[in-house]
Amino acid sequence: MKKPFLLLIMLTVTAFSFAQELTVTETIDNPSKIINDGQISIKVEGGQEPYTYKWSNQSTSLKSNIASGLTEGVPYSVTVTDANGLSVTKEYEVPTRAITEVFNSTMTPAVAALGSVLFWDPFAAIGIYDPVKYADAKMVGIPSWNARTTNKYTLKKWLINEGIHVNKGDEIAIVSKRTGEDETVTASVSGKLNHLVKEGQIIYNADNPEHVIETNADVFAKIEYDEKVPLLHPNGDKQTSSIPFIVVWLVLGATFFTLRMGFINIRGFRHSLDLAKGKFDDPNAPGQITHFQALATAVSATVGLGNIAGVAVAISLGGAGATFWMILAGLLGMSSKFVECTLGVKYRDILPDGRVFGGPMNYLRYGLEKKNLKGFGKVLAGIFAVLCVGASFGGGNMFQANQSFAILSSQLPALEGNGFYFGLIVMILVGVVIIGGIKSIANVTGKIVPFMAAVYVLGALAVIIFNIKNVGPAISAIIDGAFSPSALKGGFIGVLIVGFQRAAFSNEAGVGSAAIAHSTAKTNHPPSEGFVALLEPFIDTVVVCTLTALVLIFTGMHEVTGVAGAELTSTAFGSVISWFPYVLAIAVFLFAFSTMISWSYYGMRAWTYLFGKSKRTELAYKLLFLVFVVVGASVSLGAVLDFSDMMILAMSFPNIIGLYIMSGEVRKDLNEYWAKLKSNKLFRKQQQKETPDTQQAAS
Repeated sequence: MKKPFLLLIMLTVTAFSFAQELTVTETIDNPSKIINDGQISIKVEGGQEPYTYKWSNQSTSLKSNIASGLTEGVPYSVTVTDANGLSVTKEYEVPTRAITEVFNSTMTPAVAALGSVLFWDPFAAIGIYDPVKYADAKMVGIPSWNARTTNKYTLKKWLINEGIHVNKGDEIAIVSKRTGEDETVTASVSGKLNHLVKEGQIIYNADNPEHVIETNADVFAKIEYDEKVPLLHPNGDKQTSSIPFIVVWLVLGATFFTLRMGFINIRGFRHSLDLAKGKFDDPNAPGQITHFQALATAVSATVGLGNIAGVAVAISLGGAGATFWMILAGLLGMSSKFVECTLGVKYRDILPDGRVFGGPMNYLRYGLEKKNLKGFGKVLAGIFAVLCVGASFGGGNMFQANQSFAILSSQLPALEGNGFYFGLIVMILVGVVIIGGIKSIANVTGKIVPFMAAVYVLGALAVIIFNIKNVGPAISAIIDGAFSPSALKGGFIGVLIVGFQRAAFSNEAGVGSAAIAHSTAKTNHPPSEGFVALLEPFIDTVVVCTLTALVLIFTGMHEVTGVAGAELTSTAFGSVISWFPYVLAIAVFLFAFSTMISWSYYGMRAWTYLFGKSKRTELAYKLLFLVFVVVGASVSLGAVLDFSDMMILAMSFPNIIGLYIMSGEVRKDLNEYWAKLKSNKLFRKQQQKETPDTQQAAS
């Protein structure tokens, strides 16, 4: 009798256990040959609903059983948990269908590896601070409000008194609109309620410029959490605000060189303008191009998509306050450019046929050799050259072609689906310029850069002048946002890093690329080209990036959500000048085009350092570069572009190490140059007829 009874119990327990098990079936879909459009859908049976889905893809919600926008060929995991805590973990991979998807999936781990170095946070790693983003309070805003509204909102009545603890879902206030409608606001979280606006007071008025510019302009209350709440990604992972090592590396270097050179970024500014104007151009000096042409070539490589799309992203993430830190980083970066471009001229190699070979490859190798660090110098120079070649094909070429086509096709629908032909046209235009060498590149950039800069600056000034009534609120928003930002913008550290990061990524100060262009300048005095070069971060970051930021802030677009990058900047311009987005699209193309032709020269010099200085070697590089123009415009390469773009930043590691070691000799050369300038021993154009003896002595 006992045996059947025991058997019945065992069968019942077993059946119950199986009923509790979670069974997961999946549907994996790769709908097209376009990268990053994979989808995984799962169906769960058993356990107790509701289920939560913890995907490794951070953009997928905990409530979603479908993960989309996935990279093909890359493994993803999901942990399903039922209401009773029973869980099961599965791993899936969307199969690749095209060679582009294979490339993308292969490079994704490489991007992660390089990113783990560039964006590693040393301060969080040693426990100096907690990188997790926390919110002390939940800001309560008008539910129906958006940054483009033309309405007026007034706090009609408080339903709960100041300082009272509220629960999620409690009705806390009634807000009235100018149209007469009332809106009841409920608490989105639990905690202590703080009133920020009195009954009868206006919360937001679209006709008031201060309200348009103000950060969190729709907020009228805040609810203090009982405990700090970490901000989460949709998949439940905690959000972090890191201090990337690459930003620390670039900013510390720039700060060091600013101090080491005695604030050359400030005291040398006026002289740098005189040099750029051509007052000290000696036609008999060695080199290939003038000071201004060298400046235009280097500026054309840095002023580009980052100044339009990148700044919009920075302002979206860090708010108006990021502008202040962006300007400061740009000013510091001027000193880095001075040091690297002085060394670029000092250690250049000029062949009998007039071709110039210079840049970090030369000063890292031969400059460190002078300091008995020959082997170390060769290693640094080799690493730099490899990174520079990769960066020229990717960030300086394919990325520019890819993004310029995307932006142009968004404004000109006829281009849609014709990336290959667009790439062919750009390839021909680039080829016509770069086949002619540095003189041809300098002639083109010397015309394009002033033109495109003038168009963009005038457009930005027009928007600012149209909204000039917003100047006071805008300045307040920048200063307040820089030193007392909300937790939602990353707090003080978060905003500072966003600003520094945008500046460092945009002007390339410390990267060493500009030293390649400046090494070709006609001069007898290496520091003179350092002075010219320090204007680049000023133009790129302090002027162009700042104007972009001001356009966004003056028009109130820095508070717009759901739009980012170049589209946000275009919308800001279009809010004042309806037709300007089309002009902006053309300017973007010119920015990208000029960046490509300048980076072709940077990559070619790195290529010839690795493979020889013959003209045949140069031609091989140029043809390869032109092929990549078409590839970049016609194919989406995802992680391939990300990796090659990161290589530009990686160039700063070997470069800045060398700059630190050689900073002493740069300071010595600077002192000698100042002495010659003060004693009037430098070549001056206006002295040509008056004091020929002085000219001869100086040259």
